[in-house]
Amino acid sequence: MTRPGLDVHTAFLEFSRKKLLEHYWPRLSNCVKLLSDEQVWWRPNEASNSIGNLILHLNGNVRQWLVSSFKRSDDTRDRPAEFRERQLIPASALLETLGTTLNEASDVLASLSESDLLTTFEIQGYTVSGLEAVYQVVEHFGLHYGQISYITKLLRGEDLGFYRELDRTGRLPGR
Repeated sequence: MTRPGLDVHTAFLEFSRKKLLEHYWPRLSNCVKLLSDEQVWWRPNEASNSIGNLILHLNGNVRQWLVSSFKRSDDTRDRPAEFRERQLIPASALLETLGTTLNEASDVLASLSESDLLTTFEIQGYTVSGLEAVYQVVEHFGLHYGQISYITKLLRGEDLGFYRELDRTGRLPGR
């Protein structure tokens, strides 16, 4: 829920930040912490990505679409390398890198103006508005966070308890 009296662009940015940093990121991080490094790099087949590849990919996406674009810094992303990686990078290092990028993204989101959301950017060969760039990052992160939680459930065979706060009818108690 957004604070009363917010203008639309501030509400959009606060909600985007909340989804990334208070919803997706803690749950993704918890999933990874439940697994061994070997499990983080497990893949069911060569056509599928490991959690490790997905974390590298999310880091590249957030940095390219949000941090580099709005900070107008050089885009040095090598997207294909995110999927080619097969070395066992420790899960702790992957989480540390993505956490740092998300902190930078949070700072960017906190600093954006309505004008920034209406500015045109060239990102990854696409011409998009700032609003589209923010939306792409949140949507994209949610998609891959879902894959990571699914892989974690598959490997562990247990409920991850993400909605413990809901009652037996699937609602917040008292609502």
